[in-house]
Amino acid sequence: MAPQVFPLSQAPVTAHAFNVDRNQLCVSLNNNDAQILSRKGSEWVLNETLAEHDKLITSIDWAPNSNRIVTASQDRNAYVWEQKPDPETGKLVWKPTLVLLRINRAATHVRWSPKEDKFAVASGARAIAICSFDEENNWWVAKQLKKPIRSTVLSVDWHPNNVLLAAGSADLKARVFSAYIKEVDERPAPTVWGSKLPFNTICGEYSSPSGGWVHTVGFSPSGDALAFASHDSTISIVYPAGPTIYSIRLPSLPLVSLTWTSESAIVAAGHDCRPLVFTGTEQGWRESGTLDDSKSSSSSGSGFGAGTPGRLKLGAFATFQNADSRGQSSPGGVAQSDTKLSTIHQNTITSVRPYEGVNGEVTKVSTTGVDGTLVIWDTNEVSAITARLGATSFA
Repeated sequence: MAPQVFPLSQAPVTAHAFNVDRNQLCVSLNNNDAQILSRKGSEWVLNETLAEHDKLITSIDWAPNSNRIVTASQDRNAYVWEQKPDPETGKLVWKPTLVLLRINRAATHVRWSPKEDKFAVASGARAIAICSFDEENNWWVAKQLKKPIRSTVLSVDWHPNNVLLAAGSADLKARVFSAYIKEVDERPAPTVWGSKLPFNTICGEYSSPSGGWVHTVGFSPSGDALAFASHDSTISIVYPAGPTIYSIRLPSLPLVSLTWTSESAIVAAGHDCRPLVFTGTEQGWRESGTLDDSKSSSSSGSGFGAGTPGRLKLGAFATFQNADSRGQSSPGGVAQSDTKLSTIHQNTITSVRPYEGVNGEVTKVSTTGVDGTLVIWDTNEVSAITARLGATSFA
């Protein structure tokens, strides 16, 4: 099935999240407002603007069951938005609730826990705020995970048990913490990550293979494996029960976002402008292809393969190269065919998120990026990609 492509804006999309019915979309268009868009045929139409932050919104998450939205921003704040009746009109409108983060640097990433009774906010303050609701004061309060974080936390992801939290940070580490809050959580059952889980217990710590920032982390659907991608153009899959770590080095630019689509498949994307597919088991992992099968993907300006991905070729060299290899020339020294990438996304993909699933497996994912475009991809292509590869050896 061909990807669904929606140009949302001329501005970058810094974050996006769908409601449970996927007929509404909350996005941040590189500013301090979150916009709720409604699906109208083949377009997304502005429905409401959530205006409370005074600096760039860095991350958004929409809880599927409680229908609450949480936003995090460079203004060091987070807000939880709920639909409440307007006192005058009775119409449902989105109202913010204060979150006491107690951080002195930007909030960088936010995710609801599976039970939606708390959420985690990563920050530049070398801390992660685990927020739960204080009914007495009608606000969200935070307990902070701090040690041994040594730099900005860039991403977080919850384990299915609602207690363990994975985090990737600029100190070159991916970690698994216990975010157990006695007043909120039931005592968790033992997992491959451990059994004694008081708050701020380090259940796992893993280094980037070549010393790069860890941009993104994600637990597998079972929670028994962890994937993380770093700025050294690697993606690593950890099996703590082994313990085993598989690292795949890419011939392309770094990945900045990933999501598991099943226990044996991951879709990840980043500066290379296309979503890549990785498949494997505890016996090994490999890069299996891409969801973006653009016909001209072999072009050196496609964002993957030879040359410098995604970068325009300028000057006399580009003129002579195109005249020689393609019989093309263009005034001003810019090759016209190289001003547009052969990938669907025309700039860095900043976010990959599950869109639709059946029986615990993700069948579609959504991506947004610096090009202001939303794309919905059919991940059923993953099995087709794997079948085409056959029984080739793992990387």
